[in-house]
Amino acid sequence: MPTHRLRFDVNCSILFTELPVLQRPAAARAAGFDAVEFWWPFAEAVPSSTEVDAFVAAIRDAGVQLVGLNFFAGDMPGGDRGLVSWPGRSAEFRENAALVAAIGAATGCRNFNALYGNRLPDVDPTEQDEVAVENLAAAAAAVARIGGTVLVEAVSGPQPYPLRTAADAIAVIEVVRDEREVENLAFLADLYHLTVNGDDVVKVTEHAHRIGHVQIADAPGRHEPGTGGIDLDGHLARLEAAGYHGWVGLEYVPSGPSAESFDWLPRERRAG
Repeated sequence: MPTHRLRFDVNCSILFTELPVLQRPAAARAAGFDAVEFWWPFAEAVPSSTEVDAFVAAIRDAGVQLVGLNFFAGDMPGGDRGLVSWPGRSAEFRENAALVAAIGAATGCRNFNALYGNRLPDVDPTEQDEVAVENLAAAAAAVARIGGTVLVEAVSGPQPYPLRTAADAIAVIEVVRDEREVENLAFLADLYHLTVNGDDVVKVTEHAHRIGHVQIADAPGRHEPGTGGIDLDGHLARLEAAGYHGWVGLEYVPSGPSAESFDWLPRERRAG
């Protein structure tokens, strides 16, 4: 039993992948959860209105709250990790940002994760960082109309993704705030990514006031809590004590069937 009182939601882009995307919100509800999050659930930055309407209906019909949604991040299976710092794709990103805000308006979602993007060969990193400032400011303006927040995340893995630690992500947020006077930006603290990258996760509590969302998985393996060595319960309890009271996204690869991977969490703790 967790020692904290933070609320959990299910990331339906990594859990319940046994099912088609539109069936996953209902599966999360059947497992006892009333909140979900998604990576961008479409193949294109701007899918058809029919696809968008079907996604919104699946959330509504399942009786769950959408509490997190990613902006389009490119070809994720192919190794892309976001368009934010990708010169030449800003128009595509901003068109997507407008649609993200529309989905937020339709579902009540207010937290939107903008993956920064990999370093690109033959592109000056300074140019990429300048593009990122412009795109993050534009995304923040798009979701500000519905009271939304843009999240910036540190990510692990072999890709040349430049934001590896909490300090890296927070530094980007500060630049955008200072240069563009943008306030609706926050840090997405993924405790798995931070741990794997060697960051001091205990010190992440120092940034509790900057955190807009938290995600967890255990390591090694990126499976459910209890399958690895991360003190997830202790980290979450410290974040709560430091003032974080938002959602905790379950963003792990289940070690077996998705519905069975929640045995570590009593059913009475699954509803928000």
